[in-house]
Amino acid sequence: MSNLYDFSVTSINGDAQTLRDYAGRVLLVVNTASKCGFTPQYAGLEALHRKYEGKGLTVMGFPCDQFGHQEPGDEAEIKNFCSLSYDVNFPLFSKVEVNGKGAHPLFQHLKKEAKGLLGSESIKWNFTKFLIDRDGRVVRRYSPTDTPESIERDVVALLG
Repeated sequence: MSNLYDFSVTSINGDAQTLRDYAGRVLLVVNTASKCGFTPQYAGLEALHRKYEGKGLTVMGFPCDQFGHQEPGDEAEIKNFCSLSYDVNFPLFSKVEVNGKGAHPLFQHLKKEAKGLLGSESIKWNFTKFLIDRDGRVVRRYSPTDTPESIERDVVALLG
């Protein structure tokens, strides 16, 4: 699969969907965790989503428990935490693996299209972000230390 829009994902509520539902939008795909030092980035991600949703941005959160067991909850617990702690309204999806043999096909694709530091495909930690243009092309990968506020300019540039 080389077209981003052909990938299937599962919503945090357990509903299957394809990324085709988001065709024509700028996407910011993030592997998230509820018990991470970067967890406060949920606030900035939600602020970006709210500010630019009407202009074509969708932030997408994919919980992952592969880094320090920092996302131990089930989907209901994750959804509840995100809602109560950060008033998250952007789409959240079921827990995924982003590295290794069990890596979700979406993240396999993202890592190949936007390699990390020194050409590495591996995701190093929670809150790695992938920015995707309206045509489904992966434009850039951001490290966990890149805050939502620091990448806003890149998002705005893609929104046109």
